[in-house]
Amino acid sequence: MKQRIINGPALRVFLDRLDAAFARPGRLYLVGETTQVYEGWRPWTSQIECTADVAPADRPAFDQALQNLSAETGYYVIESSPADIIPLPEGYQARARPALRPDTEPRTHLQVYHFDPYSVAFRFIARGDEPDYHLVLLYQERGWITWEEMQAHLQALLPRFTSETIQQDPAEFRRKYKGLLQMAQAIRARTIHRHTPA
Repeated sequence: MKQRIINGPALRVFLDRLDAAFARPGRLYLVGETTQVYEGWRPWTSQIECTADVAPADRPAFDQALQNLSAETGYYVIESSPADIIPLPEGYQARARPALRPDTEPRTHLQVYHFDPYSVAFRFIARGDEPDYHLVLLYQERGWITWEEMQAHLQALLPRFTSETIQQDPAEFRRKYKGLLQMAQAIRARTIHRHTPA
């Protein structure tokens, strides 16, 4: 079945309906493109990527509510955390950002956040496709991550890769990270060239 396109307003309606259907306290974290569509940086996405932190006793109810709403709307939903791919950098919990509604009113039960952007950036660098790099660059462009702090977290994370992650070689990750920086430099050079008077 063809995946439906999800824009910002549709995403917010989906989250409000999930909040009402679940009707229990918890936290929902948006990841990657889902964050960027919610914030208006991208016009649309073809999937909702998120991860939930709910009480163990409430997990079946959450999973059922999410499954029912996905089926009803036809939206493709992936529940996935950066922790499934990489060890999370220190302090990641404190760097989660509230996902505010335009009217700033809180949802009744679920608190919706954007997952720590540094964790998300490292998760997508680990996959290392060009669209993943553009996702990371958009976080940087919007000021949610800096290269200086990325480098600091990277030095702490690399020794943990061999023992805490599956099929993630530190040398390969360094190569992917270097490729990301080269892409950022190339984009910056093109931008400067376009704005330099002839």
